[in-house]
Amino acid sequence: MATIRKSARSTNPAAERPHPDATRRSQRSRQAIYDAALALVGEVGYPKTTIEGIAARAGVGKQTIYRWWSSKADVLLEAFLDLGERLVAAAGEEAYTIPDTGDVAADLKVVLRATVDELRDPRFEAPYRALAAEGVVNEELGRTFVSRLLEPSLQLHADRLRAAQEAGQVRQDIDLRIALELFVSPLAQRWLQHTGPFSHAYTDTLVDYALHGLAPR
Repeated sequence: MATIRKSARSTNPAAERPHPDATRRSQRSRQAIYDAALALVGEVGYPKTTIEGIAARAGVGKQTIYRWWSSKADVLLEAFLDLGERLVAAAGEEAYTIPDTGDVAADLKVVLRATVDELRDPRFEAPYRALAAEGVVNEELGRTFVSRLLEPSLQLHADRLRAAQEAGQVRQDIDLRIALELFVSPLAQRWLQHTGPFSHAYTDTLVDYALHGLAPR
């Protein structure tokens, strides 16, 4: 029996070839689609980015895209999430978190400096800017953009401020949502509208002003 099985394999070269790894092939296709979507939206903007264009640049059929996603917005949002994970992995870090060293000012400065670095990364900036701009005029996209991309980060800021509140480092009566907007909203405005230098020094000053106020001390 063993001899017969060996002989059968030797006369059928196709049987000796390894089977294609469908999982790896699918992952390569997904990555190509992510890269194509981000590149296109950065080059031509969101309105002119199409499923057909993404498919052509990725080298896949558009039916492949529709098998996994229902719209170009879904493709782009997932592509951004994937890019964020890859940037974190490339930096040798774990999932995005806000440190809690017991010094809320220092911790917020660290995370806002990292945000500046990410927003200035050319792999991220052009497509993110295009999607953010479209979200202003496209309410449905804007809401999806906020809920899937921004909200998880905003919640981490709120959690860190809550911990500072519990430690007595900030007032007990503050609205945490408004408080975190004192940091992230000016940062977003300066980045989107180019109203001034976008740097670590700027974010450090934001933290100092937000935590200590503008009144004389």
